[in-house]
Amino acid sequence: MSGPAPHLHLAVALDGAGWHPAAWREPDARPGELFTPGYWVDLVQEAQRGLLDLVTLEDGLSLQSTDRYGPDDRTDQVRGRLDAVQVAARVAPVTEGIGLVPTAVVTHTEPFHLSKAIATLDHVSTGRAGVRVKVGSSPAEAAHFGRRTLPALGSIDPRDPAVQAGLRELFDEAADWVEVVRGLWDSWEDDAEIRDAATGRFVDRAKLHPVDFAGRWFSVRGPSITPRPPQGQPVVTALAHQAVPYQLVGRSADVGFVTPRDAADATAIVAEIRAAQAAAGRAAETVHVLGDLVVHLDDDPAAAVARRRRLDDLAGAEHVSDAWVFAGSPAQLADLLEEWHGAGLTGFRLRPATLPHDLVQVTRGLVPELQRRGRFRTAYEATTLRGHLGLPRPANRYAAV
Repeated sequence: MSGPAPHLHLAVALDGAGWHPAAWREPDARPGELFTPGYWVDLVQEAQRGLLDLVTLEDGLSLQSTDRYGPDDRTDQVRGRLDAVQVAARVAPVTEGIGLVPTAVVTHTEPFHLSKAIATLDHVSTGRAGVRVKVGSSPAEAAHFGRRTLPALGSIDPRDPAVQAGLRELFDEAADWVEVVRGLWDSWEDDAEIRDAATGRFVDRAKLHPVDFAGRWFSVRGPSITPRPPQGQPVVTALAHQAVPYQLVGRSADVGFVTPRDAADATAIVAEIRAAQAAAGRAAETVHVLGDLVVHLDDDPAAAVARRRRLDDLAGAEHVSDAWVFAGSPAQLADLLEEWHGAGLTGFRLRPATLPHDLVQVTRGLVPELQRRGRFRTAYEATTLRGHLGLPRPANRYAAV
């Protein structure tokens, strides 16, 4: 006799006024507040009310653009972002339960700097931090740093072996970045801090370890300047669309975000990631695979469809995304999530088309529907992000057994 259906993991991806380019023109949008802390606090607290596993915060190293490989001249869409890590740090003290996962463009960001930033976020959030590893393939981003040049991959046949080799280099670099960051998080043993005023010993120097990483892209001595995070290892996530990024998820991540078009596609993607996980010697580890969808939600499905069309009209074109764009009711979305979950996905990351409307539809419409079906938690049962995801706190790689 089969047991109850497993709970879904559920996240939301927050970006600007929402994922539709015309979202900032909605009546309930707050475009004048996009660069204020209160705006982000309100959004994350709403996600917390829905008992979601985590929120991701988008970031980049160049202005948003309709051309992913370079800037555009449009002035009718949101441009500009706050730093995602600092937003998460501001939100952490006024939230509880929900995981906070800012985006880091690892191609141009030193792992030492981000390791201590995410470790600090884990400390100030008492164990709710993660990071979304993002590869920067844009020549416009590279030009901001002047250390390297990148080809405009969008103008080259993606099937070209040279393009695939260049893409593999970028993702191999990202894998090394993750390895360095994980080593730095472990460079302090859990009990390295003594804090004994009587003897004058604050730290046991023997329990601070150099990581001594030497690779093609990084040479890092260590140790970190920040004690080991409460989770031991904050949660590492990555978005993946094809074979090379799937290998990064299988090799290095705790959570992969993927963009299937249907249940059959989801099955194939999960199989690729599981194969990459096994090839990396991680078959026994839990690696969650969450499907991404852009969502337009209303109690009346026709209203959601009409709202999407109205937004497309305002934008001057149909909104096409890397992820599937859904318009309908929370109940219809719950049906779809259950179908795709059966294809092997362990949960979903939803991208609200407009904020706050579609976020509220997730927290107050979709979540109660999934709870009625026994597919989602009714309270936070853990205090850390790793706990929400059923991930154990890993042992320190440098500590004596």
